[in-house]
Amino acid sequence: MNQFQATRTIDSARLLEGLNPPQAEAVTQTEGATLVLAGAGSGKTRVLVHRIAWLMETQGVSPYGILAVTFTNKAAGEMRGRIASLLDVDVRGLWVGTFHGIAHRLLRQHWQEANLPQDFQIIDSDDQKRIIKRLLKDQQIDATSLTPASLQGYINARKDEGLRPANIDPGSDPIAARLRELYDAYEAICRRGGLVDFAELLLRSNELWLQQPQVLSHYRERFRHLLVDEFQDTNTLQYAWLRNLAGDRATLFVVGDDDQAIYGWRGARVENILRFDKDFAPVTTVRLEQNYRSTNTILSAANALISHNAERLGKNLWSDQGDGDPIALYAAYNEVEEARYVVEAIERWMAAGNRRDQAAILYRSNAQSRAFEEALMQRRIPYRVYGGTRFFERAEIKDALAYLRLTANPADDASFERVVNLPTRGIGARTVENLRAHARARQLSLHDAALDQLASGELSGRAANAVRGFLELLDTMRRQTADHLLPDRIERTIQLSGLTDHYAKEPHEKGQARIENLQELITAGSYFTPEEEVEGSLGELNAFLAHAALEAGEEQGDAWDDCVQLMTLHSAKGLEFDLVFLCGLEEGLFPHQRSVEEPGRLQEERRLAYVGMTRARQFLYLCYAESRRLHGDVIYGTPSRFVAEVPAEHIQEVRPRAGNGLETTRRPSGSRPTGGRSDNRTAKPRSPVPQQVEGGLFVGQRVQHEKFGEGVVLGVEGDGARQRIQVNFAAAGAKWLMAAYANLRPI
Repeated sequence: MNQFQATRTIDSARLLEGLNPPQAEAVTQTEGATLVLAGAGSGKTRVLVHRIAWLMETQGVSPYGILAVTFTNKAAGEMRGRIASLLDVDVRGLWVGTFHGIAHRLLRQHWQEANLPQDFQIIDSDDQKRIIKRLLKDQQIDATSLTPASLQGYINARKDEGLRPANIDPGSDPIAARLRELYDAYEAICRRGGLVDFAELLLRSNELWLQQPQVLSHYRERFRHLLVDEFQDTNTLQYAWLRNLAGDRATLFVVGDDDQAIYGWRGARVENILRFDKDFAPVTTVRLEQNYRSTNTILSAANALISHNAERLGKNLWSDQGDGDPIALYAAYNEVEEARYVVEAIERWMAAGNRRDQAAILYRSNAQSRAFEEALMQRRIPYRVYGGTRFFERAEIKDALAYLRLTANPADDASFERVVNLPTRGIGARTVENLRAHARARQLSLHDAALDQLASGELSGRAANAVRGFLELLDTMRRQTADHLLPDRIERTIQLSGLTDHYAKEPHEKGQARIENLQELITAGSYFTPEEEVEGSLGELNAFLAHAALEAGEEQGDAWDDCVQLMTLHSAKGLEFDLVFLCGLEEGLFPHQRSVEEPGRLQEERRLAYVGMTRARQFLYLCYAESRRLHGDVIYGTPSRFVAEVPAEHIQEVRPRAGNGLETTRRPSGSRPTGGRSDNRTAKPRSPVPQQVEGGLFVGQRVQHEKFGEGVVLGVEGDGARQRIQVNFAAAGAKWLMAAYANLRPI
């Protein structure tokens, strides 16, 4: 063995250090396609990173020959960084990114073959909806019969299926025919403005494969190794895109988990992972079942739950971290009492010295957050609702970006409409409507329609002066920023736009926050480094604008402060916490009523519950309410079927003790109290409250109040003349009353 071969052998061994046997088996596959069934918390990112490093280090694969696809830019950046750290090499040649990011990169390099203008602009979901809203108005379609969101969903769904208007056969259905016409009209607007929405990125790049065989041949020859993360979340078009690129020669390595396929509602097809072994035979399937996150009690419960789903590829998660505590099950009287219990459990958690940001409250619907937010605010516990507005989606940032887009592409109608009267400059709705009509009649952009109307004299008086001033402003921005570096260009554009002065007029804290965000946009420009291949065909400003649009499409947020985390179960995927509350486990809410009525949806709801359970590292609480006020109605529910599908030996029931609101538990013999720790750092119990409530009432009793109507007693504090009683009223919500004067009548 020569010295080079010996070095390669040593490198190979180093790359496999720390991997368990199934992980090492997956990393070192050499024949055919590989499907890695990676259970929750089983180290799938580690496997992907080591696989890429192993290909480069031991198989001599060039980084230029590897394409890795993730579902978030954050994951792509993390993967690239870990590869560079593992190998200590420059990985800029690697194509690692999201489907949309890679499609954008392709289209920038092949804009001519893709029949696009070189400076095409990416529009995000908000800009797309703005265009659709204007289209419906131009077509005189009442929003009550077809909303912009509905048409947007229709268009994006057709694109995700790979369908252009010409490919849609409406048959004899007049509604389908009308939707196809509107889809066609929307595409005409985008072509005229050089605009590309998110769904279009992938559809256009797949059409590039199909219509330009020489381009496809080039990339098939280049990318001999394709790796895909979260494969269960691919939709029809993404799967077709991959199949076209792979051809018969590429080695495909995909990682996914059919038990975590929870995005069917937005087009993801779990069938893709189920049929992979047929479409890409021969396929080696490797199961990653060792979990590095949760206790065995949590994993055993999750395994039992998901086993009720049919058509699974199958795996059984296990951990070497011990059994841990049983899962707490709490039955609340209503959503207010559910929130009270959860927040008080978090207080005990905090009192034991634990971090707030390691406690998460998960729920099926965003509407459920209100009760938890109110309870947390009452206790003055900091919290954050996950899924809040991201930086590039904030209104003031989108306003500044709109000005920047117009300096790069005056034909961008969505940006033109957004800022034509922002700050207010006397261009009213009627003037804009006239511009739209003129643009539509002559197939012009709004910018060119304005020039046309000014030249012909159709615009006159104050309106003409205002529009002329806006066009002159855009021209000034272009001239004065053209030769500037990106951060200076952003700063100068913001200054000229008047946005800073505009937001300074808002209430102090809100306005100051907006101004600080605009300043942060300048900072973002100074740190921005475009990919070399993209910048070469695009220019720094357009590369930054594309980056901003792609980032706005992300669903995962930035780092959190030390706050309790509130989020929907869909948002929780990919995250983990020491303490997790899975709330609202009632039939009709979770599983959602629609899932019971639609084929296949119930299995996805069960997968969603599985995802929620496996977010917990140490402690898991399941909660449901006997009644719940939701969407203005009081709903009397029954426990979710998912509760019954968790084996009883893993459950510790928590019950309210009549008379004082304290909880007692029923648990298997030998188990520790819920929320306890093996190091005995348990929280102190709450101070006892009186056993008797004025008038002989008890916690949980239904009562009638002369003014507030019917309610449920939630708790009491104090005694004698100072005793207060908390009642949740169906019509008025939760209120504290002096027990001696409340005149509550038992029902």
